[in-house]
Amino acid sequence: MGESTTPSPQTDRVRGKGRTAKRGDAGAGKKNGSIRKLPSAARWPARKAYAALDLGTNNCRLLIAKPSADGFVVIDAFSRVVRLGEGLASSGKLSDAAIDRAIGALSVCSDKLRRRNVTLARSVATEACRRAENGQGFIDRVQRETGIRLDIITAEEEARLAVLGCHVLLEPGQGPALIFDIGGGSTELVLVSTGGAVPEIIDWQSAPWGVVSLYESELPNAETAEDRLAAYERMKNRVRESFSAFTARLPERKPEHRLLGTSGTVTTLASLHLGLPSYDRKMIDGLIVPSRSMLDICQRLSAMSPPERAQQPCIGKERADLVVAGCAILETILEIWPTARLGVADRGIREGILRTLMAGEDGMKA
Repeated sequence: MGESTTPSPQTDRVRGKGRTAKRGDAGAGKKNGSIRKLPSAARWPARKAYAALDLGTNNCRLLIAKPSADGFVVIDAFSRVVRLGEGLASSGKLSDAAIDRAIGALSVCSDKLRRRNVTLARSVATEACRRAENGQGFIDRVQRETGIRLDIITAEEEARLAVLGCHVLLEPGQGPALIFDIGGGSTELVLVSTGGAVPEIIDWQSAPWGVVSLYESELPNAETAEDRLAAYERMKNRVRESFSAFTARLPERKPEHRLLGTSGTVTTLASLHLGLPSYDRKMIDGLIVPSRSMLDICQRLSAMSPPERAQQPCIGKERADLVVAGCAILETILEIWPTARLGVADRGIREGILRTLMAGEDGMKA
């Protein structure tokens, strides 16, 4: 199972050197050009603070940072589970309770932005607000009550920012690599070429299945392990069908292909792989884990009841229900793009936003 208190002999680590990330536009299917190199953030005065806020279907996350010679230094951060998309699949709307939770978290973020004297910020909302009938009304209310102007970004932009934020953690190697982001309401798969000095987005696809939306499609918490596993297989089938067109476009799979994931699912499962008693970002970000270990953990968790999952270190009651949906998505990705090893990133959209802001692009005055 690979769940020891120390990394297994096969576990490795890729260290992001803090080098400047690259930027580019993902095409809605096929190749559309290189990601061009961003200028060094060192040209910005160190006193300036920048912020990136990502309001997802499940989480609200904020990073505030200052430029440094080799990237940026985080000076403040915030993360809270808000479950903005709870019940969205059945109602088509953001619920009053979910809106209140999100605004409560965003109020904390607004206070941090003021106290840190942020010069430039970008705040984005993703799948839940894209899908909800009352998404724009929610955005308007957030601005009235918190002063934060949320930008509802496309799935294409979401994929691009995730790549910008984490691709430096890809293992060195030849041939294409797949980067994925499992969110609360959607999952993005991005095929990139790393043969040159800068990455190139070859192909991408977003599917409307994240840990919240997929969980709510099946509610895989049946009384018996047999019924829970049957629901788990149905969830995998949903994801498999959604990515079928993308899968058909992929090149022939080879042993040297690489895979990098950014999400709460992969960081949680990587923590279980290491046997950590509690989450430790320094141990997880940049970790390379045997895919077989991740698959074994997924299989075991999928048969457990929510109380059993809640007892697992790094899962707890808060993640006990949704983690199994994340496992179904991850297993399907490993089926689509089988690799011996899986890279784990505890970074993504926020880091991608920060790098573009510090390069003088895509910003709005805070």
